Amino acid sequence: MNGTCLIISGGEFSQIPDAFRSADFVIACDKGWLYAKDLGLSPNLIIGDFDSSPLPTTEIPIERVPTRKDDTDTMLAVRRALEMGYGNILICCAFGVRLDHAFANLQAAAYIAAHGAKARLVGTDTDAYVYANSSERFPKKDGWSLSVFALSDVCRGVSICGTKYACENVTLTNAFPLGVSNSWALDMAEISVQSGILLVMQSKLRKGEHI
Repeated sequence: MNGTCLIISGGEFSQIPDAFRSADFVIACDKGWLYAKDLGLSPNLIIGDFDSSPLPTTEIPIERVPTRKDDTDTMLAVRRALEMGYGNILICCAFGVRLDHAFANLQAAAYIAAHGAKARLVGTDTDAYVYANSSERFPKKDGWSLSVFALSDVCRGVSICGTKYACENVTLTNAFPLGVSNSWALDMAEISVQSGILLVMQSKLRKGEHI
């Protein structure tokens, strides 16, 4: 799997990293169509039931789906991205507004990792990475925390270096928040997992907060 697909979800509007603008394929989900216009992006595909925004009038291909369905609009976009073979799936406007929608997007990211790809989800004050059986490096972000969670039942062989709290070959479960609220000790942190689906979440600290 290779290439990058950008999915514009319908959470709270947020700006996106510059790297997102070079995605090979862009899918807007329902209200994400309006966000795409605000971001100056032209999607390749629009998917949704349009229960939160009007049906757009555009020449861009639209897949309209029933409101009563098993998948969220974002999950439908994730399935399409995986079917097209993209190995990196970026989801913007993924958080805020409703906690249930944010959690659903994290579960969609776990689905991405379970199918051999990597996911990144961004919002106004959150930047999250989800991956399985591999390693990622995270440049220092002043004023942000760095937390590590298991999205699968168990993550084995988790190692974290370059941080205030480092560890090697530990086991995380999705029933205990052992990895919450870490910070950088060096300019680069490296976080690896030997087996399982890992969530690495960078969160912007509020005024007066510190770790």
